[in-house]
Amino acid sequence: MTTRKQMHLAAHFPGVNNTTVWADPRSRSQIDFSSFEQLARTAERGLFDFFFLAEGLRLREHKGRIHDLDVVGRPESITVLNALAAVTDRLGLAATVNATFNEPYELARRLASLDHLSGGRAAWNVVTSSDAFTGENFRRGGYLDRADRYTRAAEFVAAARTLWDSWTPDGTPRPFAHSGQHFAIEGEFTVPRSPQGHPVVIQAGDSDDGRAFAASAADVIFTRHGTLEAGRAFYADVKARLAAHGRAPGDLKIMPGVTFVIGDSDAEAQEKAAEIRRQQVSPQNAILALELVWGRDLSSYDPEGPLPDIDPDPDSELVQGRVRIGDPFATAAKWRALSEAKGLSIRQTVIETTSRQSFIGTASSVAAAMDEFVSTDAADGFILVPHLTPGGLDDFVEQVVPLLQERGAFRTQYTGSTLRSHLGLREPVWKG
Repeated sequence: MTTRKQMHLAAHFPGVNNTTVWADPRSRSQIDFSSFEQLARTAERGLFDFFFLAEGLRLREHKGRIHDLDVVGRPESITVLNALAAVTDRLGLAATVNATFNEPYELARRLASLDHLSGGRAAWNVVTSSDAFTGENFRRGGYLDRADRYTRAAEFVAAARTLWDSWTPDGTPRPFAHSGQHFAIEGEFTVPRSPQGHPVVIQAGDSDDGRAFAASAADVIFTRHGTLEAGRAFYADVKARLAAHGRAPGDLKIMPGVTFVIGDSDAEAQEKAAEIRRQQVSPQNAILALELVWGRDLSSYDPEGPLPDIDPDPDSELVQGRVRIGDPFATAAKWRALSEAKGLSIRQTVIETTSRQSFIGTASSVAAAMDEFVSTDAADGFILVPHLTPGGLDDFVEQVVPLLQERGAFRTQYTGSTLRSHLGLREPVWKG
């Protein structure tokens, strides 16, 4: 009898981004603990694998002004997750922490502490930065060349694992030592081996470097969501890279970040999705998105009018702390072609080209579509990014999860207590 492939689910706390519809009266604070607690409790009620927090190390700027969504603050993720460990029992707790502007000893200690406090539910989403603007908040500044980001990150993860392995499974501390290009550390670690061996390591990235790093060092890869065909191609590529590192296909879970809109009919869901996109891409946000590509002050342009006929400025510093488009000229040309072909305004073009809505329909059709992605190896599961904070998961948990369970595609109860057990990952072999 063939075992049905099980779906993994995680909940992303939206925080400071353009996915959340902040104008909706149901949207609440992105810093009050009650918001984090409500979303986490909903995810645990839905038997999700983990709760996922993003990170921001500097307030972003646009035209020299603090980005509007950042003015209410961006709390540190591990601190929030330590508090959530006290109000949840099984839900994994994933923190995004930058490997460029931290040190292995300190971060390994904080993550091991979270793993103990939560009973083995900690995860680390490894991100990198070559951004000198962000680096100004740190002593080293933005010294790290972009090409060295993953080199440092890979060594950072290796150093952290050396620290986590410096205590024996029976609780005996031993000296540690790591020497490499970026770190030369030795001493004694203060935290015993964690309940799941090591915290789970997540890597966010779609580039070739990101795929290579994930195949060598990550337990989960947080990726973009595309078509079913693109998902299958990405899945096959990343899984094929594992063997070179002595790993099996099940050692790395691929979980795209996705959104969802549920309606009583497919037509109603499409109408709701279109309205959500109009709210997410307000006239002001449409111009901001355009300026992110063009690198120019375009405030004089009408968001309901045509795209600019000027070229982007690739060397612009108009926007600070946000990732600019890789090739602004190619993106601008693509947007112009789409706009001319369909007669779209600036706002309509931004809505169409930046859409992140992934699964739209009735609860039944959403469940079927998600199940097809997983059962046909386009993904191992999904990280859900709701458009409302903190109640955005309610409809999914109440309507879609039961249908996934009826299909036999999702758990009906937690069978283990650690995040590794939820994800079906082996506990790391101790390397003393």
